[in-house]
Amino acid sequence: MEAVVDIKFDELLKIVKSLPEHKLSQLKAELQKETKDESGRDDFKSLLLNGPTFTKKQLDKVAKTRKAINQWRTK
Repeated sequence: MEAVVDIKFDELLKIVKSLPEHKLSQLKAELQKETKDESGRDDFKSLLLNGPTFTKKQLDKVAKTRKAINQWRTK
């Protein structure tokens, strides 16, 4: 069972500032871990956007091959 609580930013900031030192460091570590997970997504996104692409000649060859396979399948 999960409870959802709507806390305004100012209230959340006040709660965080009142945390004991060891809990505050634990919170910071957890937030850093979340940031690292996001950077991994950025790396993957960058890889996909900057990765190799097909040339026009390669795309034509793929299209011809598909057409040949489709003709073979319908006979």
